[in-house]
Amino acid sequence: MSERAAPFHCPYCGDEDLRPSAEGGHGSWECGSCRRAFQLKFLGLLSASTPISGGPSDDQHRD
Repeated sequence: MSERAAPFHCPYCGDEDLRPSAEGGHGSWECGSCRRAFQLKFLGLLSASTPISGGPSDDQHRD
């Protein structure tokens, strides 16, 4: 995979005024709206049996 992963919006303010950052290195982006810099990093592919983390666990929403 040789293409750069490009975000569609800033994760902080939601604006779409993004440009690659020359100072941050590979995967670094700058938001022209909120003036924040952030970095994207590809971690790998999940297997079909791997649960996706970051969501609420099942036992927290039982009635």
